[in-house]
Amino acid sequence: MRVAARLRGYGRPRELVVRYVVLTLVLALMVGPLLWQLLSSLKGDGEAIFGDAAGLIPREPTLEAYQTVFDQAPMARYMLNSLIMCALTVTSQVIFPTLAGYMMSRQGWRGRKAVYAVLIVSMIFPFESIMVSLFMMVRDAGLVDNLIGVWLPGAIAAVNVLIMRATFDAVPDEVEDAALLDGANEWQRFTKIYLPASVGAMMVVIINSFIAAWDDFLWPFIVLRSENLFTLTLGLSRMAESSLGYDVRIVMAGSVISIAPILILFIVLQRWFYKGVAEGAVK
Repeated sequence: MRVAARLRGYGRPRELVVRYVVLTLVLALMVGPLLWQLLSSLKGDGEAIFGDAAGLIPREPTLEAYQTVFDQAPMARYMLNSLIMCALTVTSQVIFPTLAGYMMSRQGWRGRKAVYAVLIVSMIFPFESIMVSLFMMVRDAGLVDNLIGVWLPGAIAAVNVLIMRATFDAVPDEVEDAALLDGANEWQRFTKIYLPASVGAMMVVIINSFIAAWDDFLWPFIVLRSENLFTLTLGLSRMAESSLGYDVRIVMAGSVISIAPILILFIVLQRWFYKGVAEGAVK
């Protein structure tokens, strides 16, 4: 009876079947390529990856491709550089947009609407339209072939400032009024009310910033020259162009390695990722 009542809560059985069929198709389209990539990287030398003779499941799974990647390419160095970039980017994207979003949510100061308009306009132009001017600024600052030169132009994203502003605007005024009656100063209201209310939004900023920094290819390709400073995306590109690139299994293994940190980050942060702003505000 309880199962039937629960099913009625989700809709009629036919609608439920259609819903699950659609979700299964979406899941197959999203996970299918990743699963094929993982299984292909586990195949041995004698197994076909493409063509009629290729099978999905490896006959004799092996980690030889992963061993070759780490033996013949400085993957550990590439991953360390990418992690450094992600740490710098996530730190700046959390601290500065949070502070800026809080200040923009405060009422009564002159120029608030102008700053908001500038942020909106800055999001209209694609990165490629300002890429040349950014590179000239980085070059004049002496940051070419430097990880700081890769990080600095993307240290703060306008979209993250707007996300945090919207989050702080959603906090009920009654909560802050109660804190004012209790004698809380500006810093106490920010740390005790607004920061707990922004946990969900901050997790979104962290995950999006990490993915953007980890997957970035074009800007590091323009700025970096020395191979010991290459990020993982540049290292995989160099590997695909070298003699190792002729072995598809090795390229697949390198791609799986590049995806793993993103999956781990999301698995670790997903419980906070789905927290609502209202729940944090009540706390």
